[in-house]
Amino acid sequence: MPAELGSQKVLYFIVSVSVLMAMLLGLIAVTGNPIIISIAVALIASLLLLIRVDWIVWLILSLGLLVTGLLPLFFDYFASKAAWGVSLLGFALMLIALVKIVMTPDARKNTPAFVWVALVFMVYALTDSLVQWHSFGETAGGFKRYFQAWGLIFALCWIAFDKQQIHYWKLLFLFVALVQLPFAIYERVIYVPIREGLKNSYPGMVPIDVVSGTFGATLTGGGASGEMAIFLIIVLAFLLARQKEKVLSSNKFFLLVPIIVAPLLLTEVKAVIVMIPLMFLVLYRNEMLIQFHRWLTGFIAISIFVAVAGYAYLFAMSQDKEISMAEYIEQTLEHNLYDKGHFGGNSLNRTTVLPFWFEKQGLHDPVSFVFGNGLGSSHLVAGGHMAMRYFGYGIGLTAASTLLWDLGLLGIGLFFVILTLAWRCAAQLRRESAIPEVRADAAAIQTALVLFVFYLFYRLGMFEILSFQIPFAALLGYLAWLHCEHVCAITNK
Repeated sequence: MPAELGSQKVLYFIVSVSVLMAMLLGLIAVTGNPIIISIAVALIASLLLLIRVDWIVWLILSLGLLVTGLLPLFFDYFASKAAWGVSLLGFALMLIALVKIVMTPDARKNTPAFVWVALVFMVYALTDSLVQWHSFGETAGGFKRYFQAWGLIFALCWIAFDKQQIHYWKLLFLFVALVQLPFAIYERVIYVPIREGLKNSYPGMVPIDVVSGTFGATLTGGGASGEMAIFLIIVLAFLLARQKEKVLSSNKFFLLVPIIVAPLLLTEVKAVIVMIPLMFLVLYRNEMLIQFHRWLTGFIAISIFVAVAGYAYLFAMSQDKEISMAEYIEQTLEHNLYDKGHFGGNSLNRTTVLPFWFEKQGLHDPVSFVFGNGLGSSHLVAGGHMAMRYFGYGIGLTAASTLLWDLGLLGIGLFFVILTLAWRCAAQLRRESAIPEVRADAAAIQTALVLFVFYLFYRLGMFEILSFQIPFAALLGYLAWLHCEHVCAITNK
């Protein structure tokens, strides 16, 4: 009899909770608010997926790289909020990883130094923002934008994923790179002409910016074409590194490379003429001394490609603006390197944004100089208080300037320490590993790290665009996983 009574109580509890949950979800649904709906769905999904952490990773990678960037072209209002669901999955993954190292001390022992510094950076960013509290929306929004994908770093390091699972995720990244071409063609053929007809109604809109593959664009706004370009160049670096280590056949290499490179010719990313040679120089830096003739042949081929692509792009853009190519080049230099504001109405550009920070937050204001003004303070769209104080300047134009305004010299210093220690970790793998695939991937990761440093001074997306933050975090997480596997292999010998 007592057993039956206990069973009835459990049944009543389950029914009561189910009814309450149904009522709550019904109320959420009728609000029609995409943010609230996304949060509810993500929380429920996270609870259901706690026992299958690999599924959370699959969802973050596939939705973040293939879905959230495309939705704005079709459902602008909803899509701008839908990424919240993926972000919450990212934070759920981070929480699982942090609980793992607290509850399982053995998971901490092989952690590379750059992962610990990444954790310190995140704690510092949050503590600094709480101490310099301005508003909940600014701090919470800033924390979300900075760290929404960082769960991948900690999860890949501290949660035991097998080699087969990692292999599947690498194949997913290759698939993402390959599908950029059909989407880029579609955007170039369908959406660029539409934006050509709208550009007079939206001052500052560049029609070809919409060609950004699956990385994100809107019909009337900007696009993540730069983020698509650097992602493709990083994937190209992985293929070149594997081909150099003779773990990728020439047939596969020459089949994949044109598909990956082609989208770069369809978009308007001028920085490609810097990023491709930079990738080549870093990846083949040793060959410059050991096999100079082979390095020179490859460098000439890369230079010809960059020159042809650059000329074709500059010619097309100058014709579009009905000016000579020389005038267009001069305008580009003025708005990026000289004293004119960046395109889009900002008073500052990529070169002047850093001296402006020093002028306003220099040694005369030591607290802001060292510690910044808190997460989200330089974000204009979210109404950051420093962005509003210097409205129209564009103080958050690049990731480097955003770091300085938000977290100060200490914040950007910690971020560079992460990248430096990651470089050393990859260098150790290249030097010590007997596995060609590991050496190749470590070399490609080093190349990607240099490209990330360049990107810090080029765009903001590292702390803004989810579809770009995912490759960044996944790459660091994969490096941590390789390091742990390498240490375990040495220990077991």
